Amino acid sequence: MYCVCREHVELAIDKFVDEYEDAPDLVSLETTAFSAWTPPEHCEWCGNKAEVLVV
Repeated sequence: MYCVCREHVELAIDKFVDEYEDAPDLVSLETTAFSAWTPPEHCEWCGNKAEVLVV
């Protein structure tokens, strides 16, 4: 699972496919609320706002 900015979505997809050998689902962190989990505010690879959950 990766929380990334739009700029790093492709990198996160590639890493996910390499690790799990399956296509991930992409979830917008701007339009989705989670009841039991708070997503990180920043991208895993840079300081930009995390906008997409790759899972």
